[in-house]
Amino acid sequence: MKFESLLVANRGEIALRVMRTAKRMGLRTVAVYSDADHDAPHVRAADAALRIGAAAPRDSYLNVEAILDAAAQSGAQAVHPGYGFLSENAAFAEALERKNLIWVGPPAGAMRQLGDKQGARQLARTLGVPVLRGYDERDQSEETLATAAPIIGFPLLIKAVAGGGGRGMRLVRSQAEFAAALASARSEATTSFGDNRLLLEKAVEGGRHVEVQIFADRHGNCVQLGERDCSVQRRHQKLIEESPCPAADAKARAAIGEAAIMIVRATGYTGAGTVEFLRDAEGNYWFLEVNTRLQVEHPVTEMVTGLDLVEWQLRVAAGEPLPLQQEGIRFAGHAIEARICAEDAARGHLPGAGKLLVWHAADGVRTDHALESGLEIQPHYDSLLAKVIAHAPTRDAAREKLVAALDATVALGISTNKAFLAAVLRDKGFATGNATTDFLSRFKFEDEKPDLQTAATLLAADYGEWTGWSNDAAHSARVRFDGKMVSFSPSKNLQAMPVAIDGDTVHYARGGSSFSLRNTLYDPPAKQGAGASDGRLVAPMNGKVVAMNASVGETIAAGKALVVLEAMKMEHSLSFSFAVKIKTTHVKAGAQVAPGNLLVEFEPA
Repeated sequence: MKFESLLVANRGEIALRVMRTAKRMGLRTVAVYSDADHDAPHVRAADAALRIGAAAPRDSYLNVEAILDAAAQSGAQAVHPGYGFLSENAAFAEALERKNLIWVGPPAGAMRQLGDKQGARQLARTLGVPVLRGYDERDQSEETLATAAPIIGFPLLIKAVAGGGGRGMRLVRSQAEFAAALASARSEATTSFGDNRLLLEKAVEGGRHVEVQIFADRHGNCVQLGERDCSVQRRHQKLIEESPCPAADAKARAAIGEAAIMIVRATGYTGAGTVEFLRDAEGNYWFLEVNTRLQVEHPVTEMVTGLDLVEWQLRVAAGEPLPLQQEGIRFAGHAIEARICAEDAARGHLPGAGKLLVWHAADGVRTDHALESGLEIQPHYDSLLAKVIAHAPTRDAAREKLVAALDATVALGISTNKAFLAAVLRDKGFATGNATTDFLSRFKFEDEKPDLQTAATLLAADYGEWTGWSNDAAHSARVRFDGKMVSFSPSKNLQAMPVAIDGDTVHYARGGSSFSLRNTLYDPPAKQGAGASDGRLVAPMNGKVVAMNASVGETIAAGKALVVLEAMKMEHSLSFSFAVKIKTTHVKAGAQVAPGNLLVEFEPA
């Protein structure tokens, strides 16, 4: 190898993922961390670790100077950016090279050309690769974009030029929605990427999101490692990915693979990249964009090819040729990945943070994570907790294997989408390979109701002090769970369940679902909670106030956002379905809030 020491400029599961391969290759690993991550698993796993700033990403994982200083102090010779943060930042790549550090990624020029969605669309058009109707010119005025929208036709997508991960993207169905969606997308793009440029693109509903994994080296070699179907998305963020695509035949597979290679070759690209396409209902493929980095979903490609893509990245960065040519790449079986996120699927997928009291990964599958029992899940970063990947000879076998693994995975203490993902995988539409990008808009998820009797009996048997009752089986007792009284008789004959007690709340897992129940037995007889019914808007999550759109005495129309919160790298607008008159505001833009914090007091208008 050309280098012996690698700094990983990232955190969480991707930092650990990169370190695993680096250590296997005999490299010394260096971690960087924010104040919030000072004792995180990726920090402890590295051979050396250096602090780079406060919890907020802009003060730490997006702080170029701090990362350059860490590399100098640690003696690192190369830097791997993971994904997200600075992974597609050409200026960061150039800054590393000026310091004689090796950048584990594509050349800065190629990143600028392909990472910029405007430039990538224009290049694809020049090469004869079909692109969707849209607007990708320089003029970014609101008037120009508003004029272009009806010419393109609704529905359409507003997309951040420098964006990714669904941030800075909005679906617009009418001209009446356009101005508000444009402002929201521009705000999120500025916050997430420091770049407020937007493009417009015709939305294709009922299509499939299909992407091709490519790899190129400095010796003129470029290969494609098959395609992935990433159609199951929520707010344009991928939740389930698989390889191969259930709808791609051999002819389509060859065509998009050749188009992907042609696009990246035109820029002098090296390293890992993903060329994304949209497949419409008629089977036509349209170029979308290029991700100039390793993707979150790269494990499904590794499972069907048997290759280590991080190892390929490191070897290419060291100047070595690709380990295999196209004819040497083999594909076997089917792989599906599900992203477990810290969010409440039953409450509009609101992101959540807090202490992960119990974590246990399932056996028999690959789980990429940086979790452990007792870990504090931070509100400052992405909501992704873990990726569970199943591989089997057939798609249906992989699907069933993944469902069983999700059921067996235990994550107690915070809300996750684990049960939601399992329900999607069990759905007939997904099971038959017919899920498209609008699949989740039609998918109905009913959160399982907690079994209060089982919980109460279990707690009486093993946690008598928490209930305030003895676990003497000769006596029965009553406990209140959030207003519901439950009678039970203590018993030691129950099936064991994962349980964690945190103050007055019990968390337990049963049948693949996780429940959190609060014992209100000793609560005073006061009104519980606050919300729209009593004229108070409270924060539903941990987050930062991005915008306060209400002032005292103002009347806010139904559906208009009173407050915009940024939580786990996404913006969330808080509004009501009826008009309100503002009585008092309690927070300002820039404030950090926790669940239940009072934001606004109002009265019906």
